[in-house]
Amino acid sequence: MERVTATQATLDLIEKLKKKHGPLLFHQSGGCCDGSSPMCYPEDEMMIGKSDVYLGEIGGCPFYMNKKQYEYWKHTQLIIDVVEGRGGMFSLEGPEGVRFLTRSKVLPKE
Repeated sequence: MERVTATQATLDLIEKLKKKHGPLLFHQSGGCCDGSSPMCYPEDEMMIGKSDVYLGEIGGCPFYMNKKQYEYWKHTQLIIDVVEGRGGMFSLEGPEGVRFLTRSKVLPKE
């Protein structure tokens, strides 16, 4: 089972954002300024490091999470959705009047 997946609304928004900004990547925020939400960045503006875990791709874009946060979420599948309203001020979807939202479900035991 995929560790991260996306709704059709999310995939549609990703395509719109890729047309505006080029290649993108996602990083699940662990809190602080923008709470715990999926953040979308131009691919060349986000530095991925050894403390980040690759979860998969949504809409052809890589999706990462911090290793420490992953320890809490490793038993879940992340389902990235989009809802109306303002979200993270650093994420690219903000000016569109919508925000990405992480939903989750527990993965079956392996």
